[in-house]
Amino acid sequence: MTLRVVRTTSVMTAMTAGATALAVLTPATALAAEEPLQGYGQQRLRWERCAADRPASLECTTVKVPLDYGDPGGRAIGIAVSRIKAGSAAKRHGVLLLNPGGPGAPGLTMPAEMEPLLPAEVRERFDLVGFDPRGGGRSSPVNCGLTADEQVLQHPYSAETFGQDVARARNVADKCWSKAGDLLPHITTRNTARDMDAVRAALGERTISYLGHSFGTYLGAVYTQMFPRRADRFVLDSALDPALVWRGVLRGTTEAAELAFTRWTRWAAARDATYRLGATPEAVRTTFWDLIARADRTPIPLEGQLFDGNAVRAQYQAFVQVEAVTAFVVALKAAAAGTPAGPSPEVSAAADAPADAPDLDNVVSAAWAVLCGDAGWPRDPEQYRQEAIRDRAARPLAGDLGANIQPCAFWKSGPREPATTVDNNVNALIVQNEWDPQTPLAMAKGMRRALHGSRIVTVTGGEGHGVLVTGRPSCADGYTARYLTTGRLPATDRTCG
Repeated sequence: MTLRVVRTTSVMTAMTAGATALAVLTPATALAAEEPLQGYGQQRLRWERCAADRPASLECTTVKVPLDYGDPGGRAIGIAVSRIKAGSAAKRHGVLLLNPGGPGAPGLTMPAEMEPLLPAEVRERFDLVGFDPRGGGRSSPVNCGLTADEQVLQHPYSAETFGQDVARARNVADKCWSKAGDLLPHITTRNTARDMDAVRAALGERTISYLGHSFGTYLGAVYTQMFPRRADRFVLDSALDPALVWRGVLRGTTEAAELAFTRWTRWAAARDATYRLGATPEAVRTTFWDLIARADRTPIPLEGQLFDGNAVRAQYQAFVQVEAVTAFVVALKAAAAGTPAGPSPEVSAAADAPADAPDLDNVVSAAWAVLCGDAGWPRDPEQYRQEAIRDRAARPLAGDLGANIQPCAFWKSGPREPATTVDNNVNALIVQNEWDPQTPLAMAKGMRRALHGSRIVTVTGGEGHGVLVTGRPSCADGYTARYLTTGRLPATDRTCG
């Protein structure tokens, strides 16, 4: 799941002139056998260039789907869809649907973003297809009107501020239901998977292939559970454990952070001559927690921002990237001593959003819609309090950040369907960094257990959230290219360096 913690704020992190083509579907490619849905599978799609500032090859259209699949004759909504056609008509295999994560993150530009990252033999075989999932981007977007503070995913627990945390969570839920109560019950992973199948049908395809990142791995897994015969070649990049959806995912991330923190203390200690943080892991740990205590007494100024202890702890996901987080800690230590050591790349890079970043209110609002609509959450604030206290004691770096109360405690309507149990034999390739801050290796192994026909390729020493989507060369690239071009998985799970 794309959850990005930056300082004390975070997001659940990441288009018309042109030629026209018409696609008319026959009943043979209709959405489903049920008569009420057949009309959705027989749509005439009008493709146009997405935007003047996007590649001319990136075309956009809208696919109509039911807002409520339980009432397909009722209100319809539009799903914004994009594509870049396969490079070779002769070698074309089908469509490769793309999802960037989120949940709720827009994916309309993904074909243009992924095209240069995929090998030529993959690009020539697949139409690259992106879409904005329902509730996000251009697909009936949800906007709760959240303040900057309400857009923060995780808040540290303390007895003094817990009442404020409860009030904030309740207010977010109230705002969302007031602004978008007609949409929220229908914005779920299962309905997004149904939309994917509607897109498949509207494109005239009998099956789809798929590449999903982060939350997109769960979406892909849910699709394989709901539509196993229509799933062709599925690649899941940085997978989460479907058995943990969703509160368990947030808490599991902070558990993995402790492992990454311990690894970092060893790394920094071995380089004490360079960084001067301590000659042993214990000494490095002491240096760090002394900085936290110092920041709690008097916030530390760094690059125009004051860091208290909680703001430093909120960087917990960065500890998987040992060099980058070391630069941050060194800069923080120097600033605390009154001798700034120069700009910190880790902080500076996170400070500014890209110019074409999606609407943050929509991204966060859509994420809450899915997180709260997919699975049941505890309703008693006291349970969150006790779990935050326990998790902080067990995982001092960030346990309370993952366990504190969330708007889902006050969601006015629980899930209309039970959470999907993923348990099938559909083929899929899971690619995973050993050190991933958001979907840790343990979660990817949970996905591997749920998809019995899958294989996992683990990049030993790999750091960061994302293997294929980052554009960095990886030993997983060859496995992915072979699978997408031939449909053949490795004979066994693989570990590569």
